[in-house]
Amino acid sequence: MSTLIERYSAVVCDLDGVVYRGPEAVDHAVSALSSLSVPIVYATNNASRPPGEVAAHLTELGLHASGRDVATSSQAGAEVLARHLPRGAGVLAVGGSGVHEALQAKGFRVLEPRDLREDASLRPEGVLQGYGQDVTASDLAEAAYAVAAGALWVATNTDETLPTHRGTAPGNGMLVAAVRRAVDRDPVVVGKPEAPLYELCADRLDMPARRVLAVGDRLETDVAGAVATGMDSVLVLTGVDSVTTLATAPPAMRPTYLVEDLRALGAAYEAAETDYSWWECGGDRRRLVDGRWDVARTGTPIESARAAVACLHQAIDDDELDDDAARRLVQDLDVWQ
Repeated sequence: MSTLIERYSAVVCDLDGVVYRGPEAVDHAVSALSSLSVPIVYATNNASRPPGEVAAHLTELGLHASGRDVATSSQAGAEVLARHLPRGAGVLAVGGSGVHEALQAKGFRVLEPRDLREDASLRPEGVLQGYGQDVTASDLAEAAYAVAAGALWVATNTDETLPTHRGTAPGNGMLVAAVRRAVDRDPVVVGKPEAPLYELCADRLDMPARRVLAVGDRLETDVAGAVATGMDSVLVLTGVDSVTTLATAPPAMRPTYLVEDLRALGAAYEAAETDYSWWECGGDRRRLVDGRWDVARTGTPIESARAAVACLHQAIDDDELDDDAARRLVQDLDVWQ
């Protein structure tokens, strides 16, 4: 049986919760990624840092990466703005240094919130809003004023949370929501789950999406973005989402593969299969009877998780089970929840 990665020609890998949490590497991530023989592009919705800075972080952790190997939602946002605005147009940068650098690289005249506070005559033609630890209420106000005046508003992403080494912090989605409450229109969103960031990665790899494997820890961003772009995807259980959340995920948020950690990329993959009565994965064989588990054999935790999730998805899709019942059934499993 071939390894999982041998089915693909390249990997697009998420960062937060997959490769690292804050400054620390996720267990096994560095060794697993270093062993892969295909190109890797690291794609992140976190727009605060420039690609070179992200690559330096990866290098410190023990990976070999350059700025070219990192694709950020700031870069995807600048690409979208460049399709609609002329080179040299004034664009307001709200967020970390990664937002400013991405706009500068596309030839825009980058305006900072303080520039607008100091000169009220400035009229940005666009706004690129991304995450930044130092973004203030005053910065968000300038974004709202520019959007209300007609500027093209692009948000790098709308992730509500951001995993860090200290826990879960509010993400860019919360900042975007604050501006949205003050204006009468929605932004153009370019980060996952929208397609532009993954499309940027496929273009950089010079490969069709079907030959690229997307790896992430979030169903609503990493996996949904892969589905929208036509990429197969892996949900890795080292970050935000779990077997419990996967059990009730709609089809547009279901990964192709479910793994414990990144070591599984270099291993053979046992997929769940059905004979239209039982679901089986490796040593695990189970089905639902009257809304309860009927287990013929119990496999390893990951085999049980794959078989159980596939069985629950079928029952939900056939309207034989609701989400609350599915969550209760997952809690009966001896797997990661």
